[in-house]
Amino acid sequence: MPAKEMRGVYPILITPFDEQSRIDVESLQSLVDFLIDNGVHGIGVALGSEVFKFTDEERLLVTRTVVNQAAGRVPVVINTGGNSTMQAIFYSRMAQENGADALMVMPPSFIPVGGTETKEYFKAISDAVNIPIFIQDTTSPHVPADLAIQIARESEHVRYIKVESLPTPVMVYETAQKASGILTVFGGAGGNYFVEEMRRGSVGTMPFCSQPEAFVEVWNRYWAGDERGALDVFYRRILPVNRLGSAGRAGCYYHVHKEILRRRGVIRTAIVRGPIAPLDDILQRELQALIDELYPA
Repeated sequence: MPAKEMRGVYPILITPFDEQSRIDVESLQSLVDFLIDNGVHGIGVALGSEVFKFTDEERLLVTRTVVNQAAGRVPVVINTGGNSTMQAIFYSRMAQENGADALMVMPPSFIPVGGTETKEYFKAISDAVNIPIFIQDTTSPHVPADLAIQIARESEHVRYIKVESLPTPVMVYETAQKASGILTVFGGAGGNYFVEEMRRGSVGTMPFCSQPEAFVEVWNRYWAGDERGALDVFYRRILPVNRLGSAGRAGCYYHVHKEILRRRGVIRTAIVRGPIAPLDDILQRELQALIDELYPA
């Protein structure tokens, strides 16, 4: 798996931690089941999972836990980008050897490189594995549509792109138009423009994972021709959470989505691995009021 084109709602897992900031394996297993039980089409481990805070041993632990718990029910996509080609190859092989169905790779960000070097980076990773690869396009580093097409043409396993650069709907449209038949386009950035992206050629999204049933309902309604109903669900249930997730200091969204999952009984704690600023008192009250409204006890 996957034997056919991946498409649909592929939430990016948060990583549950215990009181000592260690990975809470039982809560992670619970989260995987929660997402699959709510109809998601795939799951991912990426920046929204705090992978940049993991040791190599923790990357392996999370990958094995998620793959084993998914047990082939849905595809698993693992982020394996690195700040060197060798690092990215190491993470990519590790993910493949431990059952990942696809990889998601962002170009080096600590020392950004030019187009030629970016193509060489993806080609080396593609040559080292035999499973599909997503290009992760963010505002920094941005992978323009023309460069993404060149990468895909030169790298056998690069077949998808997750577009998150700004303005996202414009970038999704441009990439979908130019790369049709070469790259399959997913959206991301928390799903803030989920419907707009689908209108412009995206066939999937990789949002946060606290509201899988809402994203799946938007997906199902949109592709059934009920765009008005899809937008209604999006504006009532998803947008308020996303707005709150960007209302605080950097990384605020980790606190918001983890607290929602804790209150929904999916994970045991809402701890975010430090260093990270806590939610301020006003935002905490706003979050609790929103959870009470969306998910009353």
